[in-house]
Amino acid sequence: MSTILVVDDKEMMRDSVASTLSQKGHTVVTAVNGAAALQRVSQRTFDAIVTDLQMPEMDGLGLLDGIVPIDDQVPVVVMTAYGTIETAVEAMKRGAYDYLTKPFSGDILLQTVERAIEHSRLLKENQILRASMSQASNPALLPAHALVGDGTIMQSIRQEIAKIASSHATVLLCGESGSGKEVAARSIHEQSPRMKGPFLALNCAALSSTLLESELFGHERGAFTGAEKLRKGRFELADGGTLLLDEISEIAPELQAKLLRVLQEQAFERVGSSTSRSVDVRVIATSNRDLELEVQKGSFREDLYYRLNVLPMRMPPLREHTEDISSLAVHFLQQVAQREGSQVKQFESEALQRLVQYAWPGNVRELQNVCERAAVLASGDVITDALISPWLRSSGDHRIGVSIETKPTAVGVHNIPVIDGSYWTVNEHLVCAGDITLEQIERDAIVATLRKHDGHRQRTASALGIGVRTLGLKLKKWKEMQVVEQNL
Repeated sequence: MSTILVVDDKEMMRDSVASTLSQKGHTVVTAVNGAAALQRVSQRTFDAIVTDLQMPEMDGLGLLDGIVPIDDQVPVVVMTAYGTIETAVEAMKRGAYDYLTKPFSGDILLQTVERAIEHSRLLKENQILRASMSQASNPALLPAHALVGDGTIMQSIRQEIAKIASSHATVLLCGESGSGKEVAARSIHEQSPRMKGPFLALNCAALSSTLLESELFGHERGAFTGAEKLRKGRFELADGGTLLLDEISEIAPELQAKLLRVLQEQAFERVGSSTSRSVDVRVIATSNRDLELEVQKGSFREDLYYRLNVLPMRMPPLREHTEDISSLAVHFLQQVAQREGSQVKQFESEALQRLVQYAWPGNVRELQNVCERAAVLASGDVITDALISPWLRSSGDHRIGVSIETKPTAVGVHNIPVIDGSYWTVNEHLVCAGDITLEQIERDAIVATLRKHDGHRQRTASALGIGVRTLGLKLKKWKEMQVVEQNL
């Protein structure tokens, strides 16, 4: 429920209002005077404030004037006696949401306050929407696709996400650019206890240190040139929800220390303020770099790394789960058709085979790009291999898990040419693309590399550029199919 601040110097009235609101499930914080109320407002965010107008030292108008510079969006409901309605009207002119004339019933109190809370919610949603729209130029932050695919690796990822989602701990998502880290982050949020709270994303690599600090923590009016009004940062806007910090490795060292404090204490200061504000935000960070290596190089704080790396998760590149390429391609074509209001197009078998054989250096994001381009430019309902093949070759002649040689080397154990007369070299072994399947090619390459390294899985995985866990899953699957030796 909502958190409401009740301010009144008279204990009986203060307790009566607080009790009525609490009975409806709201969290109520009380203050005995305006000064105490301002201190609470400066430390945390409220969904609404109910205050008496007639108070000693600082009256309701003075409190209202003090609230606006701290939080100009929290709705304030003022309580006034019949003889001071003019003062209540003045409060409305200064920014109060509504007023209540004493005496009032509990039902009237609840109706007025809950209207104010709904007003606050809409304001916050609009602000969150504007914050999200400001990142729309960066497709990496948009939920362009779901976790599509039924392969072994994708099923494992879904299971891992389900476990991570139930926790409130910080998550560190690593993986190549375009592998789906942002989509995984959103999936974690949507399955978490915070699913009804906001989900905000910020691309740390897209902003300078000064702008990034303001985006993260907000700023006070006049904090720097151009700061014409108070602005809430992403941590404040994401209160009660999840904040995705994309490309966390790009944060400057001076900001890393401030970020560490937020993660440790769930508190921060806006730029230009010395007052700490408390928030309840779950952070999910992503990186396409090896943060442990960045720590060793001295470019990333070790204490921040360990604070982020509570729940680590790796998103595999698309070349490690090629069995999902067909499903993803169909999904993207359906997305385009729904967006454009057109008929869903299909890939011919040769075109789909080319998609499966391509190594996708840009991962899922590159696949989506190709599918959308093909859906728009195809002359008929069928997308041909002739249409898409030039786009793939223009990115380099990539094939799954291989590098292309113009002629066989003397080193390989498999000296068989591929379709176009060239050869595939995998860790100095040559494999063919004749009439065997892509999975057979991959299996032969992995088994040959495993034997070369005397069965050592870590060295094998490093040589192949895949994770040890991915290697283990593949071997387990092939052993169950009885297509590889059981002692591998």
